[in-house]
Amino acid sequence: MARNKMCPICFIKRALSKKVKINDVFHEPNYDNGLTKPVMGWSSWNCFANNIDSRQLLDVADALVKTGLADAGYKYLNIDDCWQANVRDENGRWISDYQRFPEGMPEFIKKVNQKGLKVGMYSSNGTLTCEDLPASLGREREDALTVAEWGAEFFKYDFCHHNTYSPYAPLIALVTLAKIGSDEIIELSPDTAHLEGYAKIRYSDKMPKGVYLTGLDKNSGAATFENVNVSEDGDYSMVITYYKVGKKYEKYIMYSVNGETEGMTCPACKPYWFTARVQAKIHLKKGNNTIKFFNPVSSSADGAMLQYRLMGKALKEAAQRVAKENNAPLKPIAYSICEWGWNKPYLWGASAGNQWRTTPDIKPIWIWIMLIYQHNLKLYKHVVKGGYNDPDMLEVGNGKLTDDENRSHFALWCMMNVPLVLGNDVRKLLIDGKPDFNSPILRTVTNKDLIAIDQDELSKPCKKVKGGGVQVLAKPLSDGVAICFFNKSGLTKTASYDITKLTNDSYVGLKQLSEYDIKELWTGEESTTKGVIKVKLRKHACSVYKIKY
Repeated sequence: MARNKMCPICFIKRALSKKVKINDVFHEPNYDNGLTKPVMGWSSWNCFANNIDSRQLLDVADALVKTGLADAGYKYLNIDDCWQANVRDENGRWISDYQRFPEGMPEFIKKVNQKGLKVGMYSSNGTLTCEDLPASLGREREDALTVAEWGAEFFKYDFCHHNTYSPYAPLIALVTLAKIGSDEIIELSPDTAHLEGYAKIRYSDKMPKGVYLTGLDKNSGAATFENVNVSEDGDYSMVITYYKVGKKYEKYIMYSVNGETEGMTCPACKPYWFTARVQAKIHLKKGNNTIKFFNPVSSSADGAMLQYRLMGKALKEAAQRVAKENNAPLKPIAYSICEWGWNKPYLWGASAGNQWRTTPDIKPIWIWIMLIYQHNLKLYKHVVKGGYNDPDMLEVGNGKLTDDENRSHFALWCMMNVPLVLGNDVRKLLIDGKPDFNSPILRTVTNKDLIAIDQDELSKPCKKVKGGGVQVLAKPLSDGVAICFFNKSGLTKTASYDITKLTNDSYVGLKQLSEYDIKELWTGEESTTKGVIKVKLRKHACSVYKIKY
């Protein structure tokens, strides 16, 4: 990519000088939409992939209720990719697939809600979804409003066909303001701005004011127009005229108006003319206003974070708007960031959404599940109440996993305090319309004690306290501590662990007692111990104990 021209001496001085950082975009409050526990539900992808329709999904909804899964907590029926048509309507709004969802998505959601369940929807943070259908990049607000108006309560935002924000800022030649509906123009010349960092004024007789602003790239400079005086409160159009120089590439700029920050992309324009324009609608108050320009993107992670935050903000605003317009209770939309872990979303996800994928897609293959588990396990410190690491959906009941592997997979996900989203065909857990209580799959995923560990009010994941062939995990709870012995090896193993060691662990925080009441959560067996717990485990099996206070 071509860069702004700079004198050789200036370039050397800048390269050797200390890096300037104007805006630390990582320091934002945690995302708060009122949801405080990991989501529990079912998702269509692992079971049906791109072959979904309303009749099939209504059968799944019935199965969630009849099997008792809904009563166990699995309330969300999440529709993955391929629910939508490949065109939008005349207003640019989503349309559900006419043949697969002939009743329309609002009516489908209403039918599922009548069964006592919630519905989740899907899009991608890109120009298209993973199955090449209309996605939401650049359409965040209208798509979020559609989700809220249709009554959905979960939103998965994928990462296919993404286009990360550019770290390069436009060369600002002029900023003009006009109240919407008025042709009275206020001009802000770059040489009247307060400059920070590497922001500089350059001169060119080709520009409207003979000057242009450079040096806002990669979070290294900012320009602030102070005391921007207007005579009326209201919505104003803001036009940025920028200098088209060098090769064609997209640029990005953020603007903060009286502390409210938004961003916009400047198209990649061919340099046939010297300048191009981008426009935004902003709100100004009567009297003096402050408008600041900067580009905080210095890495792909910054760009991904800003994009996902934008959709999260849009979902909250849409839910609030719909509730207000309908004089109805607020229906928070659980927000799932499905970024695949490429840009370390665990470092910024808590400020952007309710859960963030830490890995690529899961598969019903034991070694793959283990790779995902080992990576996610290390990220426990990044979880906050209402914001969770997401190692992807459960594969319990899929593929060729053994009963022990299914139980361990489920228990490890509960111990890691992650969303519990089923991906198996739950219709197969019914016999003649009644629950198959002999099914080890149904018994596994409805284990009330393990679900309670995942849904514990403290919302703290486990940490590994002992490695080796049999790992020991400890998870602090609001009323005790959960201990999981997990046999990773391919052989039967015996192991023991003295839980009194955890009284010195500030994260786990086990209380110091002379004797502990413990319960094994698969068998329900209760006992007491002065500290040591011993187990014998088949390959890939686990045993989970709750230490009760």
